[in-house]
Amino acid sequence: MSTEFALDLRAARRKAGYTQGDIAHLLDHHQSHVSDLEKGRVQPSLNQIVTLSLIYGRSFESFFAVVMVECQSHLTTRLSNLPPSGATAAGTFNRDSSLKKLERRLANSQQHHGST
Repeated sequence: MSTEFALDLRAARRKAGYTQGDIAHLLDHHQSHVSDLEKGRVQPSLNQIVTLSLIYGRSFESFFAVVMVECQSHLTTRLSNLPPSGATAAGTFNRDSSLKKLERRLANSQQHHGST
């Protein structure tokens, strides 16, 4: 997980004056889970991200940026070895065009984020 996100999360908690116990209670988790989040050992769930955003009154772009790059990389790999379509079925006539568009979007976004 993103070290930047973990540090950002810890800094936000400290700036707000909360303890890990406070955040654990608000998240309905054990304090060790908050510690793991702040050390980058575990990824927060979507609900936890939203809750943390509400607690601190801010968003966590650093987390979303890392997740976006990871998802783009994974999707690029999966796209490169997508099995060919079998028989053409109703509703699949745009498949090849859509796959090419997806490939271009992924390539453009990876160039934008500096990934290879």
